Amino acid sequence: MSDIFETLEDAPARKQRRWTTPVLVSFIVMILTATAYALIPEVIPDTDSVSDYDGPGSGAVSVEIPEGSSGKAMAAILVDNDVVATEKAFVDAFNNDPRSGSIQPGTYTLHEKMSAAGAVSALLDPAAKADQKVTIPEGWPKWRVYERLDSVLGLEPGASEQAAEEGDIGLPEEAGGDPEGWFAPLTYTFAPETTPEEALAQMVDTRVSQMQDLGIDRDKWEEYLIKGSILEREAGSFADYNMVAAVIDNRIDDTDEVNGLLQMDSTVLYGQGLDGGVPNREQLDEDTPYNTYIHKGLPPTPIGATGKEALAAVAEPADGDWLYFVTVNLDTGETKFSSDYKEHQKYVKEFREWMEENPQD
Repeated sequence: MSDIFETLEDAPARKQRRWTTPVLVSFIVMILTATAYALIPEVIPDTDSVSDYDGPGSGAVSVEIPEGSSGKAMAAILVDNDVVATEKAFVDAFNNDPRSGSIQPGTYTLHEKMSAAGAVSALLDPAAKADQKVTIPEGWPKWRVYERLDSVLGLEPGASEQAAEEGDIGLPEEAGGDPEGWFAPLTYTFAPETTPEEALAQMVDTRVSQMQDLGIDRDKWEEYLIKGSILEREAGSFADYNMVAAVIDNRIDDTDEVNGLLQMDSTVLYGQGLDGGVPNREQLDEDTPYNTYIHKGLPPTPIGATGKEALAAVAEPADGDWLYFVTVNLDTGETKFSSDYKEHQKYVKEFREWMEENPQD
């Protein structure tokens, strides 16, 4: 009997629990539905958001594309600067344009909110590059380098020279404190706001790298730059470099006919603050440290920027006993070599006749 009564007593409770369960389930479903509805905007993207801007954009923004950037890397940079709307839009435009592989690293001035295709085209347009290109030719003395840097970088005259004298441009100890010859002749690309100190430091660093790549002993760096700078100014053409290099070595070693005197017009002119022309009698007689008609051996510093070809010629001079050479035609660069002074005088006469027929301004 007790078991029956216990069963009857429990019956209402079980019935109540059967009624409560569906209600509780429905309540939980309602909560989950509401929660999911609240979270949907966070999970599902807004179908009305912009995937690509329309048009050329407006305003201006400076964007730097690093060396070796992929299309995806460029896309991330452009999105961060609000140049394009999405990375996907740019990557698609990048992949669809066969020219995109020609995009160069550097700093560009672009518009904000450009179409992805427009951004690709802009990066291919040289006019969009904000970088400054500076070309330093072979043979240029340091004062020409300073003038060009001041001009291209929009600096006050004398700013680059001051940076070289007062700043840290990474000049190695071998230079002896004088940067002449240590600005490697090349075409450099400088980002906006590059300081003259930074630009000159890059030129010096390039020069040091070149010397190391050529395997030149550090204790001969300055010597090679001095000889190479003379080649740049004296040799009529690249074909003559190795022969002129031999003449320099032969004259320095000679203790009889020329007695160690280089007698190079280019060094005389450098001592006068000039980087071209033919010295007159007064200039040849003036005693400066660079007058190699008076002082034996090499001048104290290079007389200009030495190219890699000249450095290579210094390393491997031609095999010959020449002591003299003269460029007999300044237009063609024709140069004649000799080991005999009388023969050399014939060539000098030929040069003077050419000068009379072709007066220089």
